[in-house]
Amino acid sequence: MPTYVAFLRAINLGANRKFPKADIVRVVESVGFTDVETHINTGNVRFTTPMRSRAKIEKTLEDAFAADRGFDVPTIVFTTAELKAIAAEASALTAANPGLARHYVYLLKEEPSTESRTRIAALDSAAGEMVVSGRAAHALLGPGYQAGSVDALKAEKLLGVATNRNLNVITAIADKWC
Repeated sequence: MPTYVAFLRAINLGANRKFPKADIVRVVESVGFTDVETHINTGNVRFTTPMRSRAKIEKTLEDAFAADRGFDVPTIVFTTAELKAIAAEASALTAANPGLARHYVYLLKEEPSTESRTRIAALDSAAGEMVVSGRAAHALLGPGYQAGSVDALKAEKLLGVATNRNLNVITAIADKWC
């Protein structure tokens, strides 16, 4: 049975969007998925399911999360092979760009259009650059980056539905589950 990793967007932010790890596990199991495990409390969950359609898996989870929580939880799903490739690319980009202040990996529901990719590339600045590869976008932030700003390049709106994790979280999850 295939194994997937889902990344939940915009949970555990403020008082109204709480979604503890135990509840995530319970809800994912309630839709029939198995071998459910979470990693830290930021919405990272691994599971197995016989379902093969990413869109159907995402919809099944989003519907179950909304029913349980009372708010929408955008969910972005990858196979373990896809996630392993994203983590390897992230590590290679970091190695090729010594001196980065921060490396965020945006995980995308859909690949950006050619027009969006062009607009994203035009945002490169002293703060850094965004490298888009399939359904992942790497914010490579240099010394011009201001601490505390996740979207320093102002590219997030061009990426579509996305969530981000820092390089350490992406590599830890890939090492653990892939």
